[in-house]
Amino acid sequence: MARNVGTADHVAAPSRLAAEPVNQLAAMAATAINPQIGGAHMLGTRTIAANCAAAPNLQILTRALTASDAGRALSTAGPVTVFAPSDEAFGRMSPHAVNALLSPANRPTLNKLVNYHVVPGTITLDQLRARIDQGGGTAHLTTVEGAPLVARKEGAAVALTDANGNKSYVETPDVQQSDGVFHVINGVMIPRLA
Repeated sequence: MARNVGTADHVAAPSRLAAEPVNQLAAMAATAINPQIGGAHMLGTRTIAANCAAAPNLQILTRALTASDAGRALSTAGPVTVFAPSDEAFGRMSPHAVNALLSPANRPTLNKLVNYHVVPGTITLDQLRARIDQGGGTAHLTTVEGAPLVARKEGAAVALTDANGNKSYVETPDVQQSDGVFHVINGVMIPRLA
């Protein structure tokens, strides 16, 4: 027999359910033992953006977050999973390309790029591996930008393939934050921009 739920129940439930995971996440992150990133302590009580700013090897990503509308929205979107390219990953791009990307004239492109590194919800490395196993060797992740990333295992490593076929590998996983989790990756993932 189907249960008839009144309209008031439907209105109250989503806001209550939305607040509980964020509060649980913040409580878990506050007690998490995070890896150091670039020698800096990653505090679970900070946001993703604040911990990226504290890491000396995530400074280009920090500049991208600061310069983009997507970066400002990140603090209100949580919980999220961010695949955070290291400065070394950005260093594989030409300096001209990075500077052009960070210029105000290219904000729409920068927004797409930043959002392509963000997936709704919190996904730890173990959960990502489980999704890959459940998907028969492949997990499709829908990014905030709307385009998919494909995750696969390659031995003990987890590889992410962007829309252009470029691979990035998770280097430092599971940095727990008050608004989600981030994984440092060794490449910059590029969505289709045309």
